Amino acid sequence: MLDPGHNGGNASHPAEINKQVPAGRGETKPCNTTGTSTRAGYTEHAFNWDVAQRVGAALAARGVVVQYTRDSDAGVGPCVDKRAARGNESDAAAVVSIHADGSDSAGARGFHVSYSNPSLNAAQGGPSIDLAGDLRDALRSGGFPPSTYLGANGIYPRADLAGLNLSNRPAALVECGNMRNPAEAAAMSSAPGRQQYADAITAGILRYLGL
Repeated sequence: MLDPGHNGGNASHPAEINKQVPAGRGETKPCNTTGTSTRAGYTEHAFNWDVAQRVGAALAARGVVVQYTRDSDAGVGPCVDKRAARGNESDAAAVVSIHADGSDSAGARGFHVSYSNPSLNAAQGGPSIDLAGDLRDALRSGGFPPSTYLGANGIYPRADLAGLNLSNRPAALVECGNMRNPAEAAAMSSAPGRQQYADAITAGILRYLGL
């Protein structure tokens, strides 16, 4: 299950995406958000969608059955709890959420991969940690630097992400880089750059699946 973060219609439907939904650990949070963008205006939702499509095509070419949490980049949502439910209901071997960050901190750059921690079920323990590690290793092998500002060595365990907290399948979230960093923004805004991100994420998933 590939989960391209956010959606193209979110910004024009604030009431819908701001409604509170379950986030796990007894908490709630907004249904969804608009995501970030480069300083030139290239949106995270478009980046996420494009990279997910590239990853999905590559996985399908290797015989992997691929599903997505949303079917276009022109809709609204789905809410974060519904995205988790789609992965659970599909009995997915792995759920990978694709995002990009938007930090304005000076010098902030690099990717990080998150999993739910402390774990709430068996899938969030070893399997999700292994998935996150395989994605981290593949991104690093693909030439992408680990985050300079979040986590350690490209891994950032979190307790506040609904899609991870509510998953009962192995799940990880990839923040591919910082869209506010000029070099990373340029890569994300180009088709060759997005293909490089997709190749690395694909390699990580295949490694996790043992293919």
